[in-house]
Amino acid sequence: MKLDFEKMGGLIPAIVQDYNTNKVLMLGFMNEEAYEETKATGKVTFFSRTKNRIWMKGETSGNTLQVVTIAADCDNDTLLIKAIPAGPVCHTGADTCFGEKNVEDIMFLKYLQNFIEQRRQEMPEGSYTTTLFQKGINRMAQKVGEEAVETVIEATNGTDDRLVYEAADMIYHLIVLLTSKGLRIEDLARELKSRHKG
Repeated sequence: MKLDFEKMGGLIPAIVQDYNTNKVLMLGFMNEEAYEETKATGKVTFFSRTKNRIWMKGETSGNTLQVVTIAADCDNDTLLIKAIPAGPVCHTGADTCFGEKNVEDIMFLKYLQNFIEQRRQEMPEGSYTTTLFQKGINRMAQKVGEEAVETVIEATNGTDDRLVYEAADMIYHLIVLLTSKGLRIEDLARELKSRHKG
Protein backbone atom coordinates (compact mmCIF):
# COMPACT_ATOMS: atom_id res chain seq x y z
CA MET A 1 0.00 0.00 0.00
CA LYS A 2 1.20 3.50 -0.83
CA LEU A 3 0.80 5.77 2.19
CA ASP A 4 0.58 9.57 2.09
CA PHE A 5 3.16 10.77 4.62
CA GLU A 6 3.28 14.26 3.12
CA LYS A 7 -0.16 15.46 4.21
CA MET A 8 0.91 15.85 7.86
CA GLY A 9 4.54 16.74 7.35
CA GLY A 10 5.92 13.22 7.24
CA LEU A 11 3.69 11.65 9.89
CA ILE A 12 0.51 9.60 9.79
CA PRO A 13 -1.75 8.68 12.72
CA ALA A 14 -1.87 4.98 13.61
CA ILE A 15 -4.84 3.71 15.61
CA VAL A 16 -4.07 0.50 17.48
CA GLN A 17 -6.94 -1.87 18.19
CA ASP A 18 -6.81 -5.12 20.18
CA TYR A 19 -7.14 -8.00 17.73
CA ASN A 20 -9.13 -10.14 20.17
CA THR A 21 -11.37 -7.64 21.98
CA ASN A 22 -11.67 -4.91 19.30
CA LYS A 23 -10.98 -2.26 21.98
CA VAL A 24 -9.08 0.80 20.77
CA LEU A 25 -5.82 0.71 22.71
CA MET A 26 -4.01 3.89 21.68
CA LEU A 27 -3.18 6.39 18.98
CA GLY A 28 0.37 7.10 17.89
CA PHE A 29 2.17 8.60 14.93
CA MET A 30 4.43 6.94 12.40
CA ASN A 31 6.88 8.30 9.93
CA GLU A 32 7.96 6.13 7.02
CA GLU A 33 10.85 4.62 8.99
CA ALA A 34 8.59 3.64 11.91
CA TYR A 35 6.09 2.11 9.49
CA GLU A 36 8.78 0.04 7.77
CA GLU A 37 10.17 -1.04 11.16
CA THR A 38 6.68 -2.11 12.25
CA LYS A 39 6.28 -4.25 9.13
CA ALA A 40 9.78 -5.73 9.44
CA THR A 41 9.63 -6.65 13.14
CA GLY A 42 5.92 -7.32 13.65
CA LYS A 43 6.04 -5.01 16.68
CA VAL A 44 4.24 -1.66 16.61
CA THR A 45 6.82 1.11 16.32
CA PHE A 46 6.04 4.82 16.42
CA PHE A 47 7.80 8.12 15.84
CA SER A 48 8.06 10.03 19.12
CA ARG A 49 7.42 13.71 18.52
CA THR A 50 8.84 14.62 21.95
CA LYS A 51 12.01 12.49 21.66
CA ASN A 52 12.31 13.09 17.91
CA ARG A 53 13.11 9.43 17.20
CA ILE A 54 11.40 6.14 16.44
CA TRP A 55 10.52 3.92 19.39
CA MET A 56 9.01 0.47 19.65
CA LYS A 57 5.99 0.41 21.92
CA GLY A 58 7.07 -1.44 25.05
CA GLU A 59 10.81 -1.08 24.46
CA THR A 60 11.30 -0.25 28.16
CA SER A 61 8.19 -1.73 29.81
CA GLY A 62 8.10 -4.94 27.78
CA ASN A 63 4.42 -4.28 26.98
CA THR A 64 4.84 -4.61 23.24
CA LEU A 65 2.10 -4.73 20.61
CA GLN A 66 2.34 -7.74 18.28
CA VAL A 67 0.98 -6.82 14.85
CA VAL A 68 -1.73 -9.02 13.36
CA THR A 69 -3.02 -6.80 10.54
CA ILE A 70 -2.35 -3.33 9.14
CA ALA A 71 -4.90 -1.46 7.04
CA ALA A 72 -4.93 2.04 5.58
CA ASP A 73 -7.99 4.25 5.43
CA CYS A 74 -9.59 5.40 2.18
CA ASP A 75 -7.20 8.38 1.85
CA ASN A 76 -4.08 6.33 2.65
CA ASP A 77 -3.13 8.78 5.40
CA THR A 78 -4.23 6.90 8.53
CA LEU A 79 -3.49 3.35 9.69
CA LEU A 80 -5.58 0.89 11.65
CA ILE A 81 -3.34 -1.70 13.29
CA LYS A 82 -4.87 -4.73 14.94
CA ALA A 83 -2.44 -6.10 17.51
CA ILE A 84 -2.09 -8.38 20.50
CA PRO A 85 -0.84 -6.47 23.57
CA ALA A 86 1.72 -8.09 25.88
CA GLY A 87 0.38 -6.14 28.86
CA PRO A 88 -1.16 -2.78 29.79
CA VAL A 89 -0.80 -0.33 26.92
CA CYS A 90 -0.85 3.04 28.70
CA HIS A 91 2.22 4.40 30.52
CA THR A 92 -0.10 4.91 33.52
CA GLY A 93 -0.60 1.15 33.76
CA ALA A 94 -4.13 1.26 32.34
CA ASP A 95 -5.23 -1.33 29.78
CA THR A 96 -5.78 1.39 27.17
CA CYS A 97 -4.73 5.01 26.76
CA PHE A 98 -8.42 5.92 27.03
CA GLY A 99 -8.87 4.45 30.50
CA GLU A 100 -11.01 1.54 29.37
CA LYS A 101 -10.68 -2.04 30.58
CA ASN A 102 -9.52 -4.23 27.73
CA VAL A 103 -11.87 -7.07 28.53
CA GLU A 104 -14.73 -8.36 26.42
CA ASP A 105 -15.66 -11.85 27.61
CA ILE A 106 -17.60 -12.73 24.46
CA MET A 107 -14.41 -12.27 22.43
CA PHE A 108 -12.85 -15.17 24.36
CA LEU A 109 -14.77 -17.48 22.02
CA LYS A 110 -12.65 -16.21 19.13
CA TYR A 111 -9.48 -16.71 21.16
CA LEU A 112 -10.65 -20.19 22.15
CA GLN A 113 -11.23 -21.20 18.55
CA ASN A 114 -7.77 -19.90 17.60
CA PHE A 115 -6.36 -22.05 20.42
CA ILE A 116 -8.36 -25.09 19.27
CA GLU A 117 -7.13 -24.58 15.70
CA GLN A 118 -3.56 -24.51 17.01
CA ARG A 119 -4.24 -27.79 18.81
CA ARG A 120 -5.57 -29.26 15.53
CA GLN A 121 -2.39 -28.28 13.71
CA GLU A 122 0.09 -29.34 16.41
CA MET A 123 -1.84 -32.31 17.92
CA PRO A 124 0.08 -32.32 21.24
CA GLU A 125 -0.03 -35.54 23.23
CA GLY A 126 -2.09 -35.50 26.41
CA SER A 127 -4.53 -32.86 25.13
CA TYR A 128 -8.24 -33.66 25.33
CA THR A 129 -8.79 -31.57 22.20
CA THR A 130 -6.20 -33.66 20.36
CA THR A 131 -8.07 -36.85 21.28
CA LEU A 132 -11.29 -35.41 19.86
CA PHE A 133 -9.60 -34.63 16.54
CA GLN A 134 -8.02 -38.08 16.48
CA LYS A 135 -11.38 -39.81 17.04
CA GLY A 136 -12.91 -38.03 14.06
CA ILE A 137 -16.04 -36.19 13.03
CA ASN A 138 -18.54 -38.75 14.28
CA ARG A 139 -17.21 -38.62 17.85
CA MET A 140 -17.04 -34.81 17.78
CA ALA A 141 -20.65 -34.59 16.60
CA GLN A 142 -21.70 -37.16 19.21
CA LYS A 143 -20.09 -35.08 21.97
CA VAL A 144 -22.06 -31.99 20.86
CA GLY A 145 -25.25 -34.06 21.14
CA GLU A 146 -24.34 -35.45 24.56
CA GLU A 147 -23.53 -31.99 25.90
CA ALA A 148 -26.76 -30.59 24.41
CA VAL A 149 -28.78 -33.23 26.27
CA GLU A 150 -26.96 -32.44 29.53
CA THR A 151 -27.66 -28.74 28.94
CA VAL A 152 -31.38 -29.46 28.50
CA ILE A 153 -31.45 -31.56 31.68
CA GLU A 154 -29.84 -28.76 33.70
CA ALA A 155 -32.19 -26.17 32.15
CA THR A 156 -35.28 -28.13 33.16
CA ASN A 157 -34.23 -29.79 36.42
CA GLY A 158 -30.93 -28.31 37.54
CA THR A 159 -29.34 -25.16 38.84
CA ASP A 160 -28.26 -22.07 36.94
CA ASP A 161 -24.60 -22.80 37.77
CA ARG A 162 -24.85 -26.31 36.32
CA LEU A 163 -26.72 -24.98 33.28
CA VAL A 164 -23.88 -22.56 32.55
CA TYR A 165 -21.33 -25.34 33.09
CA GLU A 166 -23.01 -27.77 30.70
CA ALA A 167 -23.78 -25.07 28.11
CA ALA A 168 -20.08 -24.10 28.17
CA ASP A 169 -19.18 -27.76 27.51
CA MET A 170 -21.62 -27.79 24.60
CA ILE A 171 -20.17 -24.60 23.09
CA TYR A 172 -16.62 -25.91 23.46
CA HIS A 173 -17.45 -29.16 21.66
CA LEU A 174 -19.38 -27.24 19.00
CA ILE A 175 -16.31 -25.05 18.35
CA VAL A 176 -14.15 -28.18 18.04
CA LEU A 177 -16.65 -29.60 15.54
CA LEU A 178 -16.73 -26.34 13.55
CA THR A 179 -12.93 -26.21 13.51
CA SER A 180 -12.75 -29.77 12.16
CA LYS A 181 -14.99 -28.68 9.27
CA GLY A 182 -12.95 -25.54 8.52
CA LEU A 183 -15.66 -23.27 9.90
CA ARG A 184 -15.49 -20.48 12.48
CA ILE A 185 -17.70 -19.28 15.33
CA GLU A 186 -17.88 -16.04 13.32
CA ASP A 187 -19.70 -17.99 10.59
CA LEU A 188 -22.46 -18.66 13.12
CA ALA A 189 -22.51 -15.00 14.10
CA ARG A 190 -22.89 -13.98 10.43
CA GLU A 191 -25.72 -16.45 9.93
CA LEU A 192 -27.55 -15.18 13.00
CA LYS A 193 -26.95 -11.58 11.92
CA SER A 194 -28.42 -12.30 8.46
CA ARG A 195 -31.59 -13.62 10.13
CA HIS A 196 -31.98 -10.68 12.48
CA LYS A 197 -34.62 -8.20 11.42
CA GLY A 198 -34.06 -5.73 14.26
